[in-house]
Amino acid sequence: MSIIKLNNQAVKNATEFGSISSLGSMVFIKKLTASSSATLSFVDGASSVVLDSTYKEYLFTFNNIHPQTNSVSLQFNMSSDSGSNYNITKTTTYFKAYHNEAGSASGLIYEASYDLAQSTSFQQLTENTGNENDECFVGTMSLFNPSSTTFVKHFLFKSSEYQHQDYNLSTYVAGYGNTTSAVDAIQFKMSSGNIDAGDICLYGIA
Repeated sequence: MSIIKLNNQAVKNATEFGSISSLGSMVFIKKLTASSSATLSFVDGASSVVLDSTYKEYLFTFNNIHPQTNSVSLQFNMSSDSGSNYNITKTTTYFKAYHNEAGSASGLIYEASYDLAQSTSFQQLTENTGNENDECFVGTMSLFNPSSTTFVKHFLFKSSEYQHQDYNLSTYVAGYGNTTSAVDAIQFKMSSGNIDAGDICLYGIA
């Protein structure tokens, strides 16, 4: 092992640092592919899904989610009873940035009508996604420490979507499930109609 001396203090060189084990790796758990699906649900212990104390952070990726119905929004909720009920109380916030293809409209808005204040309703994540052949959305959502029986359950969501009126819309949604019960299931669905196509993947962050 070679040593570099700076001001008479020995430090490891770059090659030695390269041998340190990496942290924060993504571990693939499960992919759900929509095919005119009313819901897509990830339930711990079912169909090889892991959503427990194995990981402190879970990451969902949304790839080319295409709705069956025009101008609808993806929603999600959490469960603490293995998916028997998706009704966790949530407090959330919702921002969006937008720009249309004509270049005539753009902005950044806090959308108070889409946030929740101690509500068990499904949380809206996207807004008015189009259902034409080339329209869809992509995004990611992080869920932190869902198995904790001490703390609330924080989540962060961000997306890019083709809105039905030829806008690029980017949404940023965050909040927490206000429960100290372990969350062991997550469900996604559209505000109306089915999820026509696309896939959602679940990863654990080691």
